[in-house]
Amino acid sequence: MKFFIDASISSNLIKALKIIALSHGDYEIKHLTDRFEKNIKDEEWIQELSTDGDWIIISADPRITKGKAEKRAWQESGLSAFFFSGGWASNNVWKQAEDLFRWWPKIVQKARECENGTGYCMPPNARDFKPIYTPEID
Repeated sequence: MKFFIDASISSNLIKALKIIALSHGDYEIKHLTDRFEKNIKDEEWIQELSTDGDWIIISADPRITKGKAEKRAWQESGLSAFFFSGGWASNNVWKQAEDLFRWWPKIVQKARECENGTGYCMPPNARDFKPIYTPEID
């Protein structure tokens, strides 16, 4: 399993997550800046990831769930995604770290169980995911 965290989440938080997860998981974690230029369009990196394997997207960027081009790219990619919501990106770094580390084991577990292409929101102070997208079954 491979997790891809976009630029809406600090690369420093992801470095800390990688250190902790190294001994507690059998998965790969990449930040957008590990692979792409920081200013790449969402549609471009999502398309690239979709051709590269079974990535799970983690983001705090609501444009991916609402913007026409971004949403289409994500839904067509078939990649599952987890979105921090409720202004998460405007929280201070300590609150972001608290939320990221609190949600991380749940994200990993849900990613193992969910159908490819499914999307979830992580509202502030919530205990469980809010489903936001389920791919249509042919």
